[in-house]
Amino acid sequence: MNISATNVILHSLDYSSEGTLQCTKREGELPISPSIEEFLTKIHSTYQSKTNKAFASFPAETQQPQVFQTALQQEMAGELDFVSFSQTAVDCLLAELQKQDFAEQGILLISKYSWTASDYLLIALLQNNESISVNENLELTTSQHLETSKIQLVTRIDLTLLARSPESNRYLSFIKGRVGRQVSDFFLDFMGAQEGFDAKVQNQVLMKAVEEFCDKEELPVEKKQEVREVAFDYCKEQLKQGEDIELSTLAEQIQESPKLEGSFYDFVSEDYQLEQNFPADRSVMRKLTKYVGSGGGVSISFDQKHLGERIQYDADSDTLTIQGIPPNLREQLKRDANGEPQVSETDDGNAPF
Repeated sequence: MNISATNVILHSLDYSSEGTLQCTKREGELPISPSIEEFLTKIHSTYQSKTNKAFASFPAETQQPQVFQTALQQEMAGELDFVSFSQTAVDCLLAELQKQDFAEQGILLISKYSWTASDYLLIALLQNNESISVNENLELTTSQHLETSKIQLVTRIDLTLLARSPESNRYLSFIKGRVGRQVSDFFLDFMGAQEGFDAKVQNQVLMKAVEEFCDKEELPVEKKQEVREVAFDYCKEQLKQGEDIELSTLAEQIQESPKLEGSFYDFVSEDYQLEQNFPADRSVMRKLTKYVGSGGGVSISFDQKHLGERIQYDADSDTLTIQGIPPNLREQLKRDANGEPQVSETDDGNAPF
């Protein structure tokens, strides 16, 4: 589903010959066209697919006015035009970057668009890369293009949610650094926002709740596996559709499929600090149905249902015994045992058993 854009503008951040970070501001918006909306849809889709997003909000009370927040409120109220707001935003980002020891430069995209039932403000720092192509005279030519498939410095504000529920802790989202404090955190700093909740942590808590619910219900192995698979399939579908996990809907599906007596929703409502809805995290949720581990040059992944059947674990000797290894792995091992050279081959789809 394509987005519907209302405002788009670009500003440039780069270094002068003296090594000073500077900004070149555009004085007018870009005209909305099908190509512009297609470009924004690609960025939107890339952002939607990111699983390492975190959420934030503006603090209710601050000791000093936040320039970005004030400008956004004025723009939403019609008291400030979009171009002036965007120029204020890039000034805030430039001031924040100048405080830090990061050489970030590129094209700052600021856009308002609608998708499904919400209006959004997207701010992304895109890399302006050089590419080489061949023209009709078979000559090499160079051109510039904006990288849309590997965005990392980006934030998005759900303007509809902000207007409807300003007390929410999740109307602002951004791509979170994987280890420690990353450049992406400056997107919080220049906006004067504070982190709300971590979607990955929510997924981890949910996974823990599913396991502990099964233990509380004293479910047999088959029933426990069924509950895990129901939870995993629901979360997988939500992720595919770009929709949040709805806790109440998940609870209903867990309740109905294996025909359980206890209420999963009541169970998680008592002791677990879970939001009513939050994005699914693929890396976390797959652990509901798989055992995954790597280290020392060895990576192992298999469906939990195989443990105790095709796969046996001996805790005393810390060993796994596997019966029926994937065919492509078997062929590699046979060739190696016979002293034959290894050849490159594509996965036949049976590797992750």
